[in-house]
Amino acid sequence: MNKSLLSSLGTGLLTGLLSATSAMAEDHKAEATQHATAAAASGKKGDAAAVGEHASMAKTHAEAAKAEKPNPHIDAGIKNLNEAIEHAKMGHADVAGEAADAAATHLKAAEKAF
Repeated sequence: MNKSLLSSLGTGLLTGLLSATSAMAEDHKAEATQHATAAAASGKKGDAAAVGEHASMAKTHAEAAKAEKPNPHIDAGIKNLNEAIEHAKMGHADVAGEAADAAATHLKAAEKAF
């Protein structure tokens, strides 16, 4: 009886761990999307520095999401985020914001794919 109880507890813990891992993957995609959206909004306001900050944070989360489960939309989003970061460094808030907006579109598509 004790062995079956321990086996059940072990199975429950494993299931919980797998669920938590899946939830973490969702958090990275959601965080990436949220920061990319904030970067796009900052671009519309003309704040290149904020675009760069949010795009960098979005890229970090997108790369983590990609490591957990690759997706072509995440790859495209990272490419757009790199463009946003580069244009933000040059002070091109509007172009950086447009790239961040494109990244947000891809990241949202990646969220739906899971």
